[in-house]
Amino acid sequence: MNTKSLLLVTGIFACSLLPLVVLAQPVLPSYNITWNSQSANAGSSMPCGGGDIGLNVWVQNGELLLYIAKSGSFDENNALLKSGRIRVKCTPNAFEGEYFKQELKLQEGYIQIDGRNNKLQTTIKVWVDVFRPAIHIDITGNAPVKADVAYENWRYTNRTNTGKANNANSFKWAPPAPVITNKDNISFDGNIVRFYHRNRTDTATVFDVTVKQQGLEGVKDKLYNPLANLTFGGMLWGDNLQTAGTYTGTYMDTDFMGWKLQSRKATRDHRITVLLHTAQTPSPEDWLSGLRQVAADAVKQTATAWQQTRNWWKQYWERSFIYIQPNRPDTGSVLWQSGRNYQLFRYMLGCNAVGNYPTKFNGGLFTYDPALTDSSLRFTPDFRNWGGGIHTAQNQRLVYFPMLKSGDYDLMKPQFDFYLRLLQTAELRSEIYWNHKGACFAEQLENFGLPNCTEYGWKRPADSDKGVEYNAWLEYEWDTVLEFCLMMLETERYGGNNIAAYIPFIESCLRFFNEHYQYLAGKRGRKTLDGNGQLIIYPGSAAETYKMAYNPSSTVAGLRTVLTRLLELPATYLSDSARSQWQLMLSRIPPISFRQMGSYTTIAPAKLWERVNNTECPQLYPVFPWGIYGVGKPGLDTAINTFIHDTDAIRFRSHVGWKQDNIFAARLGLASEALELTTKKLQNSGRRFPAFWGPGYDWTPDHNWGGSGMTGLQEMLLQADGRKIYLFPAWPNNQDVHFKLHAPYNTTVEASVVNGKLQSLIVIPEERKKDVIDLLPAH
Repeated sequence: MNTKSLLLVTGIFACSLLPLVVLAQPVLPSYNITWNSQSANAGSSMPCGGGDIGLNVWVQNGELLLYIAKSGSFDENNALLKSGRIRVKCTPNAFEGEYFKQELKLQEGYIQIDGRNNKLQTTIKVWVDVFRPAIHIDITGNAPVKADVAYENWRYTNRTNTGKANNANSFKWAPPAPVITNKDNISFDGNIVRFYHRNRTDTATVFDVTVKQQGLEGVKDKLYNPLANLTFGGMLWGDNLQTAGTYTGTYMDTDFMGWKLQSRKATRDHRITVLLHTAQTPSPEDWLSGLRQVAADAVKQTATAWQQTRNWWKQYWERSFIYIQPNRPDTGSVLWQSGRNYQLFRYMLGCNAVGNYPTKFNGGLFTYDPALTDSSLRFTPDFRNWGGGIHTAQNQRLVYFPMLKSGDYDLMKPQFDFYLRLLQTAELRSEIYWNHKGACFAEQLENFGLPNCTEYGWKRPADSDKGVEYNAWLEYEWDTVLEFCLMMLETERYGGNNIAAYIPFIESCLRFFNEHYQYLAGKRGRKTLDGNGQLIIYPGSAAETYKMAYNPSSTVAGLRTVLTRLLELPATYLSDSARSQWQLMLSRIPPISFRQMGSYTTIAPAKLWERVNNTECPQLYPVFPWGIYGVGKPGLDTAINTFIHDTDAIRFRSHVGWKQDNIFAARLGLASEALELTTKKLQNSGRRFPAFWGPGYDWTPDHNWGGSGMTGLQEMLLQADGRKIYLFPAWPNNQDVHFKLHAPYNTTVEASVVNGKLQSLIVIPEERKKDVIDLLPAH
């Protein structure tokens, strides 16, 4: 019996003897972030949010400032615009005195700011209603103060974007015409500041330009268009506020205009509210009507909103957690930081729980002035690298995979529905370009379902295939959509979610590969399958790295895993004929290829390829995300050889950004490697807020950096294979940890390790405890 088998047997025996002990919950507030000095600029801000709203909150020179962002606020150029900036100053000002404290209170999802100046004490509470698009700024104190409250906006005039400024929108480095960020509509309405951006209808949006570029004008009316008549904005008001004129100024590199409200009288209590609303409406008047309805609902729910929001965050934190060294907090320990920052990043993800659009990998809702990330980029606070409406699938997947084990299936809905809305567009691409069925999704995907126009290529050969991006990195990269298919399937397996609405989507994605690669083979010769009766996946792409690939292992593994999981669904999901169809396709998937590295057999990136274009490691994608190799599975030694001996894998290895080497190591049971790479990912960011990682390869805060860190840490603690649950498959035995994570089949596992020993284990439902295999190394 080998060592691994012995561990499995002894693990089963140990778990069967372990008593059920109810664990005392560590105190989440120990992870609160507290600052005792004010911030120098927006780069030293704290995140706050809820629902689908994110705020950057900081106090600078005695004034409270907030950047406001709301999911889905896309302009004509597909930049993801902020809603503006709020500035609050109290008079007399307790925040110009001897005491200051700003604290992110995770348990209840808000920020509290305290100031004292001589005997004057003032507290500001900033929070976002999870259930209504309302931002609340509550000011209380021991003496009456006046409040000056302003709405500031840099889009008070049209702005022409040149050079790298266009990296924030879909035109990037090759706009076909001048790119203008059109001005917002901002005005006083009584004692309210009302503001909104409405996408113009008299000029072409990036949707119109892209449809024409890609030869789809004949079906334009069938394509999903999220930009037409889109209006987003809101209103600012307070019960004790009245208009006080406008002013101009400059913050960082950007001039702005401010609309000021001020208190009618000094009081100990101020209630300031910002309401946001986003909708596609026939006219601005219809949007304003919707905003009034949002305001009426918010006012109606004033008495209960705070408690509802607190309750939401409470259940969110109880759903899952990871606490490392919970009884020995040490802010200087990178391992302790990793556990704390895991929780901080999960908080940031929770701020877009109900958005119509997924959380963007390149900053989420928490970007700020770009010069504070890259001093050469002196643009407006709307800037983020790699665009606002562009959905880069390889990056987005890393934001969403950790939500399976954290049990946050509801947070995955915006990502799934993003794809579902685009299904018809993807199917029309296949029909128009190649006259076959199936949904063709590109890697650099716009929020309207077409490849990004600049990545698609403005200078294309006249005879090029219009369905293929003329791009050295992205050509023939179709398979990233399969990872979202897997996530959809896994929510059924993990949480018992009804995924009937997503089955046509999953089937259409599979149908594309089945039909397209037979179509391509038929163009080259008489036969559409190889000599073994299997698909010929060529030209393919192993991520963006191994190009013009023949049977790339990432695609082969993805098709095999998604087909297998689809066929494992309960009978009600598929008809008998559909099952037969997908079983046949599964039998036609070619095998994964291998290559020799010295005397070691390793997984090859593909059977053949023409060039190496990037630094991803798709030869290990059969480990993650596809789970064909891993702890307790056949071929583990081959996968470990790939991690340890593949010269490309070694050369590409890193913890930065979207790199997922930490996940590979954890999935392979390599505890020391997983620990090193994961703690490097999740240790303090080097910025004032510890989980504002980046820019990495993308932007700050880098959400695919955080998501890959979360996933790696989860995989060190818990892995699943069918009904088997492996406990501590890559966890060092000398580190204390207490976690609660989700496993397949509506199962939660809560465990605690102290001094290298499993102290307690709670498995719900209890009958699943028999499936737990403890792999914690013995001392």
